[in-house]
Amino acid sequence: MKTRPALFSGSWYPGTPEACEQEIAAFLKDHDTTAVSRRNWIGGIAPHAGWYFSGSIACNVISCLRQDPPPDVIAIFGMHLHPGSPNYVMAEGAWETPFGDIQIEADLAGELLRQFTFQVETVDNFNQDNTIELQLPFVKYFFPDAKIVPIGVPPAEESLKIGEAVAGISQSRGMRTKILGSTDLTHYGSNYGFSPKGSGRKAVDWVKNDNDRKIIEAMAALDTRRVIREALASQNACCAGAAATALAAGKKLGARQAETLAYASSYDKSPGDSFVGYVGLVF
Repeated sequence: MKTRPALFSGSWYPGTPEACEQEIAAFLKDHDTTAVSRRNWIGGIAPHAGWYFSGSIACNVISCLRQDPPPDVIAIFGMHLHPGSPNYVMAEGAWETPFGDIQIEADLAGELLRQFTFQVETVDNFNQDNTIELQLPFVKYFFPDAKIVPIGVPPAEESLKIGEAVAGISQSRGMRTKILGSTDLTHYGSNYGFSPKGSGRKAVDWVKNDNDRKIIEAMAALDTRRVIREALASQNACCAGAAATALAAGKKLGARQAETLAYASSYDKSPGDSFVGYVGLVF
């Protein structure tokens, strides 16, 4: 089986299983998820910056999806796309991680291709995208036998149908499926051409308590259309299509509520005029 290489291994996250496992053990001590992890969550929203900045949040989101029996497949929605962008899917092969390769769930992906139009990524022809890859070592560590379907969707209401279809196909074929949406929040400062509140602590507080709060509330309410509208209006989610579509899939699979695990920003690790917000939710 041909394998898609891990392009960010050894830079955005450790390149060896030993180093990854060491960081995961530390991440699991960062957040008290005792009460949350007892629930049978269907999916989550996780950030995708380098592990130094947001790996702890992403790790804890994915760890909360563990259950017995474990899932057969994890559908992962991501990619930095615009409203007019095409849909993307990797439909066969495997994806490399430091813990070993993760196989693609070709049956589910193949049915999606029959129902929707996608640009198909292969192990030899794909976008260099961190949004999905940064989650994969966590997925492989916590779910060593699960397969994945990596999907890129733009912030458009049509994308929600793809999420619902993932759920419907999974249900009709008896697949135990978990859902993961990958997005960071407000990208603030001169590095990103977005600084409506100037700089310094005032800007950091505005991002956390106003701009990011609005999109977090929309996600926590499982309001998929509001997530897309809010992100396009306020520039507070870089992959709103992924988050909204993941929520649509989760709702189709029975999700009725969401809970926020953690919020942080890159400013916490590296204070400066440019920074990015991160949130972890489960639903």
